[in-house]
Amino acid sequence: MEVKINREIRNYTESMFFGLSLRQLIFSALAVAVAVGLYFLLKPYVGAETVSWMCIVGAAPFAALGFFTYHGMTAEQFIWAWLRSEVLEPRELRFESSTLYYDLLKSSLEKREKEEYKRHD
Repeated sequence: MEVKINREIRNYTESMFFGLSLRQLIFSALAVAVAVGLYFLLKPYVGAETVSWMCIVGAAPFAALGFFTYHGMTAEQFIWAWLRSEVLEPRELRFESSTLYYDLLKSSLEKREKEEYKRHD
């Protein structure tokens, strides 16, 4: 008997059905529902091949949301963080050089340059 153990305990997800977590199962069911809805909605208007491609394109984002993680964030957390940083609270970062050391020594450097200039004359 072999038991799989994750190296990182925080990566553990409990399997509910077909090896999917509850989150993945819900988003997969939502993707199936969208595909079926698109099929019955568009079938009278376009051909079978076109409807099948539209179902795939319509359901793919919902299926992907269930499996997407980025830096430990789920899709909703990532989208919210992106919206906050890019749309709701954008900040423009400006670089202004700070020459504190030069500013403190500026007078003594100028004095030294004047002395050296006088010596060379």
